[in-house]
Amino acid sequence: MRTLVDIPEEKIVRLDHIARRQKVSRAEIIRRAVDTVLETDRAEEDAHFKAAFGAWRHRNIDGLDFIRRLRAEWEDDAEPIDLNEFR
Repeated sequence: MRTLVDIPEEKIVRLDHIARRQKVSRAEIIRRAVDTVLETDRAEEDAHFKAAFGAWRHRNIDGLDFIRRLRAEWEDDAEPIDLNEFR
């Protein structure tokens, strides 16, 4: 797919220099740059998921039990949950 992008002249000069040095087209250099950005973003996203995985492992309650107790608060006569109790 073609995309029109405005790139400042000084960056075009640098891209052309890199392209000549690597013996590829300017478009190829730009495609590689886009690939690098996408790979970096994916790695950062994966790191966030890994950091969140197991976040409840140090808690003193099962996650499902916790959700049930939270939902029980929706009843008129239920007492609120003290979240400090699960640390």
